[in-house]
Amino acid sequence: MKKTIDIDGLKVAYSESGNAKGLPVLLLHGWGCKGETLASVARILEPGMRVFSIDLPGHGDTPEPPDVWGVEAYTQVIEKFVEKLGLKDISLIGHSFGGRISILMASRKPVRKVVLVDAAGIKNENPKKNLKQRVFKQIKKIAPVLLGNKAGNKVIDHYRYKWSSADWKAASPMMRNILSRCVNEDLKSEMPKIEAPTLLVWGENDTATPLSDAKTMERLIPDAGLVAFPDCGHYSFLDNPIGFKAVIKEFFKKELS
Repeated sequence: MKKTIDIDGLKVAYSESGNAKGLPVLLLHGWGCKGETLASVARILEPGMRVFSIDLPGHGDTPEPPDVWGVEAYTQVIEKFVEKLGLKDISLIGHSFGGRISILMASRKPVRKVVLVDAAGIKNENPKKNLKQRVFKQIKKIAPVLLGNKAGNKVIDHYRYKWSSADWKAASPMMRNILSRCVNEDLKSEMPKIEAPTLLVWGENDTATPLSDAKTMERLIPDAGLVAFPDCGHYSFLDNPIGFKAVIKEFFKKELS
């Protein structure tokens, strides 16, 4: 059963499961998902750990943020969540967008362990995407002049939708603005500050956050190790549940014993 906790006027939904006397672990899902998306991960940890699955603001049962948030604001919510519940010696597991929050939080707060699963956090230069961005900027300048504001704006909206990601198309206007802001934040400078042992779990065929991102994180995070699963994509924990379970149980061997 889900609970809610008030954090600066925002009712954040979460569920708690597992061993009430165990060490706490926070599960942070990806963009467009919710806490239940990581239910299979929670089940691995529940025998020995106190598991918190959080619906990030704008996802699941947690309302949208009141403003256009960046990764910092999302991270502050999780930090306040930990403080309000009085949790100590926490571990973090972040998938995709949840990985951004885990990276930033672990870079400045003492945490026990970190697992980054197909995590976001690195802004890559994509020549094809950059070309579309440059063309779109020109369209925004020229279309209203050539066609008038009404017709020009229709053209602009057409290309904005055509060249946007599936996550952007599925989001509300507020969440689209938040997504646009967050994906442009590069967290590489924060990675060397992470002191906790960090496990990177990736799908070799991940196209959303490519394996090259994981290798960069492994290089930048002082105590990091990478496990990459062949024939798996952006949801490696679902694509290879047996392999993922084995890796997680080994990483949290002490906490689960």
